[in-house]
Amino acid sequence: MRAKAFLPLTALLLCLSCICTAEKAWNGFVAPGSTDPTAFVPYYVPPGARSYDSSSPLLHYSGKWKDTYSSAYVHNTLRSTSEPGASMTFSFTGTGIEWFGSQDARHGIAQVYIDGRKMQEVDAWNPMPRKQQRIYWNLDLYPGRHTMKIVSTGQKSANATGMLVDIDALIVTVASQPDSSEVDYLDSSAQAIPDYPPLFDFVSRPDPDKEWANTQLGDTGISAMQLSVISESHALIVDKVEHNPLSIDGHPAWAALYNLKTHTVIPLAVESNSFCAGGTFLSNGTLINVGGNPVVEDYTSAADFGDLDGLQAVRIFEPCDSEDVSGCVLYENHSRIRMASPRWYTTVLRIADGSAMIIGGSLKGGWINNATVNNPTVEYWPPKDIVGSQGMPVHLQFLEDTLGANLFPIAFSLPDGTVFMAANQDAMIYDWRANIERRLPRIPNGVRVTYPMAGTAVLLPLAPETGYAPEILICGGSTVDDTLPGYLISSQDPASAQCVRMLLTETGIAAGWVVEYMPEARHMPDAVLLPTGEVLIVNGAGSGISGYGNAVGQIGASNADNPVLTPVLYNPEALLGQRFSQEGMPTSDIARMYHSVATLTPRGEVMVAGSNPNLDRSEIEYRTEYRVEWLGAPYMAKARPAIVEKPEIIGFGEDVTFSVTIPGSSDAGAEVKVALMDLGFVTHTVHANSRLVYLVSSLSDDGQAITVTGPPDGGVYPPGPDGVPSVGVKVMIGDGQDPPFDEGALANMLAMTEVDQYEKSKKGKNKHKGPKSHPA
Repeated sequence: MRAKAFLPLTALLLCLSCICTAEKAWNGFVAPGSTDPTAFVPYYVPPGARSYDSSSPLLHYSGKWKDTYSSAYVHNTLRSTSEPGASMTFSFTGTGIEWFGSQDARHGIAQVYIDGRKMQEVDAWNPMPRKQQRIYWNLDLYPGRHTMKIVSTGQKSANATGMLVDIDALIVTVASQPDSSEVDYLDSSAQAIPDYPPLFDFVSRPDPDKEWANTQLGDTGISAMQLSVISESHALIVDKVEHNPLSIDGHPAWAALYNLKTHTVIPLAVESNSFCAGGTFLSNGTLINVGGNPVVEDYTSAADFGDLDGLQAVRIFEPCDSEDVSGCVLYENHSRIRMASPRWYTTVLRIADGSAMIIGGSLKGGWINNATVNNPTVEYWPPKDIVGSQGMPVHLQFLEDTLGANLFPIAFSLPDGTVFMAANQDAMIYDWRANIERRLPRIPNGVRVTYPMAGTAVLLPLAPETGYAPEILICGGSTVDDTLPGYLISSQDPASAQCVRMLLTETGIAAGWVVEYMPEARHMPDAVLLPTGEVLIVNGAGSGISGYGNAVGQIGASNADNPVLTPVLYNPEALLGQRFSQEGMPTSDIARMYHSVATLTPRGEVMVAGSNPNLDRSEIEYRTEYRVEWLGAPYMAKARPAIVEKPEIIGFGEDVTFSVTIPGSSDAGAEVKVALMDLGFVTHTVHANSRLVYLVSSLSDDGQAITVTGPPDGGVYPPGPDGVPSVGVKVMIGDGQDPPFDEGALANMLAMTEVDQYEKSKKGKNKHKGPKSHPA
C-alpha cells in the first residue's frame, strides 16, 4: 500500500423590514448618553461586569498610600504610593480582572500577582499624562475565587521621574460558579491554585484517526470580527471601534497582530472606524482593509473615540513576514487612498489580475439593506477603467435585484477569470471585464444565504484532473422574510440546515443545485477548507438572525440564540447523503455567533475566535469573547511530511523543486498531493478568497524532493502571497509584482469623489451622497 501525504502550501495570504431611518445607530440601536461627547478614556464597565473603586472597603492596602480627589478619576478618587513593598490585595469571584490607574512621567513599576503567582511586571510610565488607563488585564481566569495583589517595587524606568503606583478602579468579569464536578479542583483554604484545569475534557479517543482536539489557548485582546493570517507567525485581527481591553495610545485598540506561536498580541493603530470592513491581499503581498462605518459620536456608545470616517477608507498593510512585527502598521491617507463611494458590509475579492474587486455594501451602517442606502456597484483597487468607468463604480443590477438581504455577498474568482456571486436567494457568474451578468438557478427552498440571513460558502478544491472545474458549496442561512420589520422577526426563528452545491460547467449549471443537509441547522457558520480537501463547518446559531438590537426576544442584544457548539466535517468526495460527519468532534462551551471567525493556520490547526453580538463590549449573555480555541485535525497528532527547502516565488506554469521529508516513505511509491492554499480574509461568515488548488507534482526516486508545477494562470490561482501544511510555509504565486495600475483611472476617481463624506466637520453638506458621478 502506498503512503499518502499532503504537502499543503498553507496559504498565506495566508499563506494566504426593519428599515433604518436617517441617523440611526448601528443596527438601529442608540445607547443612552451616546450623543453626549465626553473626554474619552479606556475605563468602561461592560454590562454584566462589576467595578470596584479605589476607596472600596474590599480593597485592602498595606504600607503608605495617599488619597487624591478629582473629577478626572473614577468616582473622583485615586489611591497612590511610591513606597517600595506597599501593596493592595483584592479577593474576587470571576473569570477576569482589570486594573485602571493614571499614567505619566512620574509613574514607576509594579508587580501583579494572582492567586500567589507573579503574573506580570508593569510599568505605568508614559510621556503623555493620561487618566483612567488600563494598566493590567487578565480575562482568562478559571471560574472561581481569586486574589489579586499589586505590589509597588520602588523602581522606575530610565526615563521616569518618579515611582508612583496608583489604583483608580478594578473591574471584575463575573461568570457562573463551577459545577459540582469541578469543585474538587478548587482549594478554598489556599490562596494559590496550583494549576488551572482545562475547560474541556476530550480524553476519550475511540478512533484516533477521527478524533479532533479542541484546545483553548490565547486571548485576542480585541474582538475578532475580521481575521487574516499574514505570515507563518502572525495573524491580523480587526474589530470595530469599541472598549476592547487591549489599549494603544491611551485608548482601546481595534486592531492587533496575534502571534500564532507565542499566543501574545500587540495592538495596531487604526485611524478610521473599521466596523464591518472587508479585506484581501493583492498580487504583491500587500493587504488592503476597506470600508467601515462613520465616526463614532452619535452613532453608538460612548462618544469621542477619536476615529475618522471609515466608509471610504482603504487601509494599507504592507507585507510583514518577520516574527518581529514591531514595525508593521496599517497606513491610511484618505486624501489620496480611498474608495470612490462609501461601503459598509462590502465583500473584497482578489481577482485574476491580482487586484481587488470591492463588491456592494451599504452607503451607511444599518441592518437589512434597502434601496435608500444600497450601493449596487463594484469598484476596483487600484481603480480600473472598466467599460468607460474611468475608475468610478460600475453598476450591478444583481445587487439591486437581491435587496434586501444582500450585504457581504458571497464571491469567488473562477478559473476562467470570471467571478461567481451569490446574494439573498440568487446567484450569477460575472464577467467583470465586459460587465456582463449571467444569472444562475436560484438557491432552492427559499433559503437566503447572505447578511443578515448569513450562510457560508467555499469554492471546493480545484484539481488538474478535472481541468480545474469550479464547484461551489453554500451552507446554512435562513428562510426569514427579508421584507419583515424587526418586530416580526424573532431570535427563535429557525435557521436552515440546507447546503447546496453546483458544478459551474454548462452541464452542472443545467443540472442546477444539489441539495443536502447538515446534521444541525445554523446561520452565521464559518466554512474552512482543510489541506485534505475536506471542509470544516464551525460556529453559528440555530435560530434568529444576524445583527443585534433588532429582533424580538433578544438574548442580551443578540438577534440570534441557540449557539451550535459542535463542528461538522464535510467530505466533498463522499457519496451524496454520506458527506457530513461529527464523529470525533469536540463540543465547545463557547458560543460563537455574530462577529465570529475561523481560519486554517500554517501549522494546520483551525483558529476559532470572536463573537460579539452587542453594541459594545459586554459580559452578559452572549458576552464579548476574547478567548481563542484551536481545533486540531487527526493529522496534527501524526508524523507529518515536512518541507525542508522551498522557493520564494512560484511562477505560473513554472516547475520548481522542494526538498522534503515524507515519514514512512523511502521509495518512489509514495503518493503525494501538493495543496496550494489561500486562507483568505475572514469576516461575517465570508471567506471570499479562501482557495485550495492541487498542483501537478512528482516525487523523486529517493523520496527527498518533489517537483511541482505552478498553477497555469491567475484564473486558477489569482497571483499573490500564499503559504504551505506539512507545516505551512509562505510562497508567492505569480511574479510578485504590483497589480495593474491605471494612473488616469485613479486621478479621475480622486477628482470625482469627496474625502470622508461622513465626517462631522462637513456639517451634513455631503452626508449620504455618493460619488459626483455614477456611471452605469
